[in-house]
Amino acid sequence: MAEFADHASTRLEILPVPGMPEFRPGDDLPGALAAAAPWLRDGDVVVVTSKVFSKVEGRLVPAPEDEEERDALRRTLVDAETERVLARRGRTLIVAGKLGIVQAAAGVDGSNVRRDELALLPADPDASAAGLRAALRERLGVDVGVVVTDTLGRTWRIGQTDVAIGSAGVPVLHRYGGAVDPQGNDLLVTEIALADELAAAADLVKGKLGGQPVAVVRGMTLPDDGSSARDLVRPVAEDLFWLGTEEAIARGRREAVLLRRSTRTFDDDQPVEEDALRRAVAAALTAPAPHHSTPFRFVWLRDPARRAALLDALRDRWRADLAADGRPDDEIERRLARGDLLRRAPELVLAFRTREGMHTYGDPGPDPRDAAERDMFTVAGGAAVQALLVALAAEGLASCWVGSTIFAPDVALRVLGLPEDWEALGAVAVGVPAEPIGPREPRDPAGGLVEL
Repeated sequence: MAEFADHASTRLEILPVPGMPEFRPGDDLPGALAAAAPWLRDGDVVVVTSKVFSKVEGRLVPAPEDEEERDALRRTLVDAETERVLARRGRTLIVAGKLGIVQAAAGVDGSNVRRDELALLPADPDASAAGLRAALRERLGVDVGVVVTDTLGRTWRIGQTDVAIGSAGVPVLHRYGGAVDPQGNDLLVTEIALADELAAAADLVKGKLGGQPVAVVRGMTLPDDGSSARDLVRPVAEDLFWLGTEEAIARGRREAVLLRRSTRTFDDDQPVEEDALRRAVAAALTAPAPHHSTPFRFVWLRDPARRAALLDALRDRWRADLAADGRPDDEIERRLARGDLLRRAPELVLAFRTREGMHTYGDPGPDPRDAAERDMFTVAGGAAVQALLVALAAEGLASCWVGSTIFAPDVALRVLGLPEDWEALGAVAVGVPAEPIGPREPRDPAGGLVEL
């Protein structure tokens, strides 16, 4: 109570309203409430379970008593009341319903109704609350607030609690922004869901089995600010968890591919998380390969001396090859300078394919199928490299594949002491991007897709 000292008196009361009837469609809820609680005062907050409004407003659907048929109808109703499925576990669905409320089964409920019925949420709980408030003013001459409640589970918390899904005459939020706590700390963004706390408090005397669908919270001073329970629904643009499970997986896969782009500038002040790189390699090792093999090897050059020795040796080979091609010295130096990316990158990973699982057909002589087998394994190696690049992007890391090590295939084997049957598939520069990397627009498939 002290937390709401600016709204509460020195005493709060939560009063049940006994004697309420079993409501049916078309019943007079304001009349029944006025008869059961003629003691209502100005400033009271009347908290009503949404099931009451579902009944009097005719939001009941005839249902078969056979369990299987009843469950089938319930699933149909849930689908009809759902805007988006957010999570699914077995037969349990967490959805955003047509009211924007995130809850199990879109609020379709078979409790506290007849066995041959299922209940939907009120079509407009805020309007239901406003209508009851106006009717009580007319019947009893009192100015009360009204909160309509439903029972919801809570993310990352065990158990359920009542929350406000409709309200009228009650400020749904108490904003502390700009205030200072007793220790002198600025309260910048603190907002208390006051309507939800009223709903939960009232449920302490209402319960689920005692036939007490209405309670009154007394002792709060709550000036009407015109807000309603819909204001408690967080806009999608502000929601950190707006994607459903299936959407998140699909979107993550797609964006990881589109985020994969060659990046040559890295943040030198941010090291690459070691486990992130290991996870990316683990994903790359799942790439498809012939004959149920895994002919991919990735060498993470973590020793600065070995890395420098390799890059020096590669530079010497590349310079000699370019000179043998008759390239002028200035062009050679320009082209070699492009290779400095492998020196600048925070981390360097070399990709290879082995002959693990490769079949040999030519015995004793060569066979055209041997060349096809090597090509097939090389294609599989390319899939593994691409899988690595995509996995790195999914980890928030930037990368650039450099294929020039393929032009000096023996150098890495000699300098690093690697097996002779390993064949180079290039090098991958890895680092934290210097600037955020946005996903690219997909290309027009007509440019590379032939449909027959």
